[in-house]
Amino acid sequence: MISKDIIKLASSSNNFGLKNSYSHKTSLKNSLCGDKITLELIVKNKKVSSMRYETEACIYCEASASLLSKKIKNLYLKDIKKDFLILKNFNKKNFKIPRNLSVFKKLFSSDNLSRIKCLILPFNAVLKALK
Repeated sequence: MISKDIIKLASSSNNFGLKNSYSHKTSLKNSLCGDKITLELIVKNKKVSSMRYETEACIYCEASASLLSKKIKNLYLKDIKKDFLILKNFNKKNFKIPRNLSVFKKLFSSDNLSRIKCLILPFNAVLKALK
């Protein structure tokens, strides 16, 4: 059963919808389930100043993208790359969420372990856009 927290996160759509104003843009598809995300980033002075996104995805990916779009603002690129790579180890035994991403604890919990590919798709898209 999907938790109320996941539903609440997914329904928050403040940064949903592309504006065709970006410094970095990408699309990515989860080959496992078919989730798709397109995102636009504006990067200034080696920090992300905004993220917009559109998805055709499950509620887990929607929740992850929504929360990420809020929390990525003012993060430095070097920290994003390092911390996002840590999140890919979600299914490892001694996994710890980086401090500046602690709000993702609701998503990256053992209850959602089977949805890891859905949860990290927005993060992978950001990494792809920043290459």
